Amino acid sequence: MSGRDEEFGEFMRNRASLLHQSAYLLCGDWHLAHDLVQDTLVKAYQHWPRVRQADNPDAYVRRILLNEARGRWRRRERAMPVSRFAEGPELVAPDATDELARRAGLLEALLVLPLRQRATIILRYLEGMSERETAAVLGCSEGTVKSQASRALGTLRDFLERTESML
Repeated sequence: MSGRDEEFGEFMRNRASLLHQSAYLLCGDWHLAHDLVQDTLVKAYQHWPRVRQADNPDAYVRRILLNEARGRWRRRERAMPVSRFAEGPELVAPDATDELARRAGLLEALLVLPLRQRATIILRYLEGMSERETAAVLGCSEGTVKSQASRALGTLRDFLERTESML
């Protein structure tokens, strides 16, 4: 194995789990998330010298992941699982455990958001990135991160209030 391969392998092993989690939260489907991460890692490997030399290699790879997700939306004309929530949530009998129900509710609420707002929430609040780091990954200003987060939190709040009132 070459030095490049070993270096990339180490980078990938340290980040694959978090990339899978982020991809799942972006698309709501473990199989599609796995495909997104695989495509992301292939591109990261192809461009490894650039990725490695970037100021923030993690942000570079997350940006690839977001671009892959956007590309899937465009190619499939938004036919991803998010479309099943366009008319509102389906009422389903709650799971036996509160934790699973909360997670399902959170995922359902996230999938209602437009991709950019969803990515902002995932990066800022679930991955704990700063506004500056989030802006770097999304390729926008910190002000845009603030406004996207504010809109997304408002939408999430409204969605969760609506679904709670239905129960």
